[in-house]
Amino acid sequence: MNNAYRTVTLWFSWASISIIIYLGLYIDTDIIEFLSNDKSKITWIITIMFLLGIFSSFLLAIKITGEFIEATNQNEIAKEQGLMGLKKTGRKPKIINEFYESLKVIAANNDSPNIETLIEMEYANLSRRSHATEVMGNLLITLGLIGTVTGLTLTLSGLTGSLDALGQDQDLLLAGLRKAMGGMGTAFYTTLLGAVLGGVLLRIFALITEYGLGSLHDYISKTCMVFLCADFKPTMEREVRFLNVEIDALSEKVIGLKGAFNESKEAINEFQTAIRELHEGDDDHGTYTLRETLRMQKYYRVLIRQELTLMNKLNRSWYARVKDSLVSDKEKQS
Repeated sequence: MNNAYRTVTLWFSWASISIIIYLGLYIDTDIIEFLSNDKSKITWIITIMFLLGIFSSFLLAIKITGEFIEATNQNEIAKEQGLMGLKKTGRKPKIINEFYESLKVIAANNDSPNIETLIEMEYANLSRRSHATEVMGNLLITLGLIGTVTGLTLTLSGLTGSLDALGQDQDLLLAGLRKAMGGMGTAFYTTLLGAVLGGVLLRIFALITEYGLGSLHDYISKTCMVFLCADFKPTMEREVRFLNVEIDALSEKVIGLKGAFNESKEAINEFQTAIRELHEGDDDHGTYTLRETLRMQKYYRVLIRQELTLMNKLNRSWYARVKDSLVSDKEKQS
């Protein structure tokens, strides 16, 4: 299990060294002040791209560590149950789980898989992400060279302005010299940042993730060659192992189904007990049977209806009551 955390351990170790190197650059060259005054903004682009590369490399290191942990768990299962006993152990399926599912399909078709090629195909996305980090380091070096050219251009432009203002305008001469010095600063800082951040720090981050992927590749290959190789040969022993795994899976489902039936039976018994208590209530303890409860509810409904009718009559106006009485008298006379 210690090998599973090697990639993320190396990543954090090199990240600590990178922070120390960056702080050393800040103390010796005052990079932060130059970044705030950089008019070309190339140093800003280099810094932002470097941070994006660090973040991408960190996510990749975490992903590789998760895959390695799952590979270690699958290795323990493969020792005891073989290929057909492999199943995911985490909450979310990993790439290695898809790899072993592909091996199961190949074994079911009685074919011999090319394990190395299949591993490379499954982990091609992670390999491309690791290579992208290295490419980003090369881009930082290129941006540093572009910044150098830009800085030299600014320097020459400032010197040209200074020469034109020599002996004529002192303020214009100083402005040209400031521009020339700013151009030299741009050339120096962009080269320094591009070489250190891209050429050294980011490339080593890419090497760490590539090393992690290589170790994972070798670990999975060893598991397949040592514990799963026999499952790819169509022998009677393999068929028996496959059948045993299927029987075990079926037994687990039967046990689960039996547990569900028992829970349903208990729920039905509780419901029957509750219904029996309603029908066989004891009046001495203040409880009533279900039939008596329904009869009392019906009586209360009739009583409430009569009370509502009486309240409606009392709330009617005197004119309506007189009119109703006259109508009733006419009906009696007729």
